[in-house]
Amino acid sequence: MNFGTGFGSGVGFTTVIVLIGCLALGGCPRYHVYQQEMEGRAKLAEAQSSRQVAVLEAHAKMESAVELAKAEVTRAEGAAQANHILQNSLGGPEGYLRYLQIQALQDTNAQLIYVPTEAGLPMTEASRMPPLKKDVQKPAQ
Repeated sequence: MNFGTGFGSGVGFTTVIVLIGCLALGGCPRYHVYQQEMEGRAKLAEAQSSRQVAVLEAHAKMESAVELAKAEVTRAEGAAQANHILQNSLGGPEGYLRYLQIQALQDTNAQLIYVPTEAGLPMTEASRMPPLKKDVQKPAQ
């Protein structure tokens, strides 16, 4: 048998040698160890990436909460200043409360409104209510 005389026979021989080498590597324990090591590295890289994403999302939520808290404090300070200015311009807390009552009355569509008296209690209008009808029971026969 002459393996080196023609181009076709040399390529065939080389192909057979390469195939035998690949099959040998496929069954080689070192290759499986290498493959498992590469899979482990890939899983580790994916876990690290997921952890970094979670940390960045947590930082974004924290920054958002801090900014929302600052905005709420600013809003509350502005409301307090506005209330202080109104209260002082209306003659103190009592005048401010009367002003708020008047504003509330303007915004309502109620037909009956109870206005507090000097003692802060509303006047009762028991005389306007119709008398309650008592249930009359029929005598048992």
